[in-house]
Amino acid sequence: MLDKNQIAQRIAQELKDGYYVNLGIGIPTLIANYIPKEVNVILQSENGLLGIGPFPVEGEEDPDLINAGKQTITTIRGSSFFDSAMSFGMIRAGRVDLTVLGAMEVSDKGDIANWKIPGKMVKGMGGAMDLVASAKNIIVAMMHTNPKGESKLLPACTLPLTGIRCVKKIVTDLAVLDVTESGFKLLERAPGISVEEIRAKTAGKLIIEGDIPEIKF
Repeated sequence: MLDKNQIAQRIAQELKDGYYVNLGIGIPTLIANYIPKEVNVILQSENGLLGIGPFPVEGEEDPDLINAGKQTITTIRGSSFFDSAMSFGMIRAGRVDLTVLGAMEVSDKGDIANWKIPGKMVKGMGGAMDLVASAKNIIVAMMHTNPKGESKLLPACTLPLTGIRCVKKIVTDLAVLDVTESGFKLLERAPGISVEEIRAKTAGKLIIEGDIPEIKF
């Protein structure tokens, strides 16, 4: 199965030249390290930055440069800084081409739950609801199952929703899937992972057509 960095590396293949991209907290932030050299994208952070670069090497961190997850980052030439009001103005105006988010659950209709587990302390919903309501394309980076081994790809989300019918693609440690009108369509499988294992760990409707290739980097 894929580790977190490999999930990020696979999602980086989805980036298109000229995209403005918002990377959510967790696995999505790792994508900054894997952007293909021939692809020119601008990474946006909701705390007020356009032009995020790769993570800094150890010893060269600048504590004044952080992303929305409070991780130290680098900037690229031409980066700009602004307040969160302007940042969310960009998001709500539909200026973000692609958002990559983590998730606790995704339904086979494209619903996403990623901000709250009832009964557990939560700092707040952050900017996720604005992002899923406004971004032109949404990809989810997540583990296929929860720590109990239960599927996180479901017929319907059981946790409070962040957005409805908004997720377009999912990359997990086991597979790459499109969200279609008919359910999760299996596109690729992690090296060494069988279609049968993916089927067994996907609770929502899974569509399998023809031979499913392994993920390549």
